[in-house]
Amino acid sequence: MDILCHTFAVDRGDLSRTAVLSNTEAPPAPGEVVLRVDTFALTANNTTYADLGDQLGYWRFFPAEAPWGVVPAWGFADVIASACDGIAPGERLYGYWPMATHARLTPVRLTPDSLVDATGHRQALPAAYNLYLRTSGDPAWRPDLEAIQALLRPVFITSFLIDDLLGDVTPPPEQVVLTSASSKTALGLAWLLQQRGMAVAGLTSAANLAFVQGLGCFGTVLPYDRLDALPRGLCSATVDFAGSGTLRQRVRDHLDDPSAWRLAVGFTHRDATPEAHPPPFFSAADRLRQRGRDWGRDEIARRVADRWADFAPWVAQRLTVQAGRGLADVEAVYRQLLAGGVPANVGHVLSPAA
Repeated sequence: MDILCHTFAVDRGDLSRTAVLSNTEAPPAPGEVVLRVDTFALTANNTTYADLGDQLGYWRFFPAEAPWGVVPAWGFADVIASACDGIAPGERLYGYWPMATHARLTPVRLTPDSLVDATGHRQALPAAYNLYLRTSGDPAWRPDLEAIQALLRPVFITSFLIDDLLGDVTPPPEQVVLTSASSKTALGLAWLLQQRGMAVAGLTSAANLAFVQGLGCFGTVLPYDRLDALPRGLCSATVDFAGSGTLRQRVRDHLDDPSAWRLAVGFTHRDATPEAHPPPFFSAADRLRQRGRDWGRDEIARRVADRWADFAPWVAQRLTVQAGRGLADVEAVYRQLLAGGVPANVGHVLSPAA
């Protein structure tokens, strides 16, 4: 039976312009499954996917006709029709979905805890995004923490990889400065750095100051207008989640160390200020590929799962999950994120079905 699918899309040339695209999904062809997308998280991480859609290939995961692009999101979906041996209707998967009511996969490499999507157009894309976890066999899955998993497990992997990269920095930094310290990727990184005894300084807006101070994983927390109080004279590393050239230059000028290690990660405070020496942009996919060669996929998964098992219940006590239903709610939250209007202690987990 054909299935009517509705997809939230954005104009790739004007991210403030949105539409709902509708199409009919045919029954699964041999080897395919069709899923109903149940819930996904919508955070600043998704707007970063849109910002870098062309540069890093995020538009290519779920192609749409120009000028539209489909922003990927992390969450859960249930198989409603299967023509793939080893997967039955009712199975629940965690992974990378379109912001849509339905999705289609071509599963291969089935194991008790995971599978890989082998849909043709995704084969040239980073393998990490083609991996789906089967909740029935995922040792890290907890039904009471599904919302936290959707919100933070993807960005926690990024946090883990940045923390791992910082371990390679020579000389080792004496302090790590995080801009947009209230962002969810920064939160995970600060927690990881604290676990290994690193001094962490966070810069945030005045509105988010109390939240970041209350987390307990930053040694120093300052509003942006007081960044001149950051400790100087230390070997410092800066990880920028804000994406503001003006802010990066202010931090660089204050620390007054041209050789200080710097990395750009996100765009929570976009501006187009040109920089004489912009930091390199972090590619989680590249670091994941490197560690895949060094450690192997199973060892990466084990190390991330070990850290996640401690982090998830800790962070669940510090975030408020807000649920929404329907693509109208998806659009409303997306626009809030573009405008920077989502409180730092709030995470949105949405169901695309009304």
